[in-house]
Amino acid sequence: MGNVGTDPKLRYYEKRAVAFFKLATNEPARRLPDGSEVAARTEWHNIVATDELGEFVEKYIRTGTRLFISGTLRTRNWEDRQGISRKVTEIYVTELEILGWAER
Repeated sequence: MGNVGTDPKLRYYEKRAVAFFKLATNEPARRLPDGSEVAARTEWHNIVATDELGEFVEKYIRTGTRLFISGTLRTRNWEDRQGISRKVTEIYVTELEILGWAER
């Protein structure tokens, strides 16, 4: 559950719609039993929605929309233009629920 951080970008790969966007999840600050404090923390996740769900996301979801997402984790590797090996983990959406719309 989190807030959309970037407007989705839709691309087509072999006639298949694929939308990409970022989602921020927040962990609030808290005090531990020993009295020490843990600072608030935001994690950013790479989200991928395919086919009809990808087209829906591109049409209706905008930066700031609050979402609940369920999906599978996938890690992919590639080599960038400088020949450096890169790795990214993405959440492939299987279920999406809109919890709040972005302010327009």
